[in-house]
Amino acid sequence: MTTLILGRTLAFDADPFAVPPGDAATFERHGAVAVEGGRIVAVGPADALRAAHPQADRIDHGEALILPGFVDAHVHYPQTAIIASWGKRLIDWLETYTFPEEARFGDPAYAAEIAARYLDLALAHGTTSVCSFCTIHPESVEAFFAAASARNMAVWAGKTCMDRNAPADLRDTPRSAYDDSRALLERWHRRGRASYVVTPRFSPTSTPDQLDALGALWSEHSDCLMQTHLNEQTDEIAWVRSLYPQARDYLDTYEAHGLLGERGLYGHAIHLTARERDRLAEVGAAAIHCPTSNTFIGSGLFDIGLAARMRVGLATDTGGGSNFSMLRTMAAAYEIAQLRGTALHPAQLLWLATEGSARALHAGDIGRLAPGGAADLVVLDLASTPAIAQRVACAEDIWEAVFPTIMMGDDRAVAQTYVAGQAMLPRD
Repeated sequence: MTTLILGRTLAFDADPFAVPPGDAATFERHGAVAVEGGRIVAVGPADALRAAHPQADRIDHGEALILPGFVDAHVHYPQTAIIASWGKRLIDWLETYTFPEEARFGDPAYAAEIAARYLDLALAHGTTSVCSFCTIHPESVEAFFAAASARNMAVWAGKTCMDRNAPADLRDTPRSAYDDSRALLERWHRRGRASYVVTPRFSPTSTPDQLDALGALWSEHSDCLMQTHLNEQTDEIAWVRSLYPQARDYLDTYEAHGLLGERGLYGHAIHLTARERDRLAEVGAAAIHCPTSNTFIGSGLFDIGLAARMRVGLATDTGGGSNFSMLRTMAAAYEIAQLRGTALHPAQLLWLATEGSARALHAGDIGRLAPGGAADLVVLDLASTPAIAQRVACAEDIWEAVFPTIMMGDDRAVAQTYVAGQAMLPRD
């Protein structure tokens, strides 16, 4: 049975970093998305789709804006309960908050509780797909994929591997990192909407032997993604230099062990050298921009100009990031770009949060309003608060109308979230 979801629609036709941003999308003031069997079968003017599907069920969202569901390309779901913990630099933050919390995820019941909590928070904020780090515990991966499967969400995740510079109860070994990851990969990769990601946390917490083992696993399963962290903070970079004195730079600590490639996701990527920028672009890898985290922990200002050279995804980085909302994340990306002298267009911000992140994840069936894609959608109320409504009242085009929600919106702006055509809010 076909369902027509009615409202205003905004569908990207091109990359707004490659063409004039205002020309990158088609806006329908009276639009509709036709959904059948969990997939989009048509997008266009409401009258045309009503005529083409006269027997379809109809869900009318009025003046609300229908977009692809937000795609969060770098999160740590186990840090849900410690989000917005006070201050400190990256390494202190890990030792004070992250590691004690992650130690709890060997308990399957606790892992399941937090996985469910995190995914429901993501959906409430309009996010329909995420790529997450788990913990060293296989139980944390099982819990996350099971919770996502129950919600039919497209997700990516992997066991976070660490064999040094972490508490004893959070360390594995090169052998167990490989064996556990391989077993989880074989159980979950391409099962339903789940995809496994090879996941070394970052070079300081893995020995060269462990990086070799994970590089070998990735080469054996080259259709998987690989995620890690790169050049987040200057003191972290100095630490990497002391641990890997033979490396040309931070990226080389991955490249030398088979962990650089087209399907690699490199979180933060703030303080890149010229060689690192060139190599990431050359291999087709993705840099994942985590703006609220970068400001919250004082890491630095990402260069959004990289989006003209390579894949760039956008991410909350929960819980180093201080919000579950991709709207707030877009606002922070705008502010950081301004500090670097670039005023990002609303089209560029929305694209980063949807198709840009989906491209980083090599996911062609999410992040777009297009026939054949998954019907993962977010519906935004563009007048969700009095402050936003009074600005929208004098907007002259869709970009002026959506920008106040990007800058000031929160979960109150999310009128509905759909996963494979199924309305997800409110959730019992």
